[in-house]
Amino acid sequence: MRGHGNLLGLYVPGNSALHRTPLWLKVLLSVLLSTAVLAARAPEATAAGLAVVTLALTIGAHTPAVQLGKTVLPLLPVLGLLLAYQGFTNGPVPAFVTAGNILVCVLAARVLTLTTPGQELLDGVVFVARPVRAVGGDPERFGLALSILMRSIPYLAGSLLDVRDAARARGLERSVRATVVPVVVSAVAYAHRTGEALAARGLGEDDRPTPGA
Repeated sequence: MRGHGNLLGLYVPGNSALHRTPLWLKVLLSVLLSTAVLAARAPEATAAGLAVVTLALTIGAHTPAVQLGKTVLPLLPVLGLLLAYQGFTNGPVPAFVTAGNILVCVLAARVLTLTTPGQELLDGVVFVARPVRAVGGDPERFGLALSILMRSIPYLAGSLLDVRDAARARGLERSVRATVVPVVVSAVAYAHRTGEALAARGLGEDDRPTPGA
């Protein structure tokens, strides 16, 4: 299915400077950039932030302009509504700042996912989540849940795109049943396959001792 890997911007292998940059440094720079533009709330800061993330993607991560456009395209409806609302209520400059800052944060996160292998990202999340052990949490389980989430969302989004295209080809694009039912069936089947795969590997089971055992 053509849409399954596109939603989150999965890792693209490469040997650029950003690919070789340690994860902690990329996360730190991403957080600093996002915090700076959100705190400044100035059009100059927003424009500079957009320039930085665009250069990081096109030059640092070697992302083609077409791929960059595909990243922004799903956000256009939301950003367009936000621009219209903010422009009507507060004026064009605050509208640009608000929508532009959101885009900076999204593209900064995109840099991370494009230039960092998924397993390395998950290992980083598990490392950060280690303090939850103090309250009985399990960082590894949290990492496993996040891994399943990262795989499931693109799959389900791709399934929706494929079903919608198939319905359109049959002239049923206005039929809710022709769109919703196949997606629900696909989601349930995917959940069953995921559960079976986890069970086959002994993952996801509660291995904590039961009280009184």
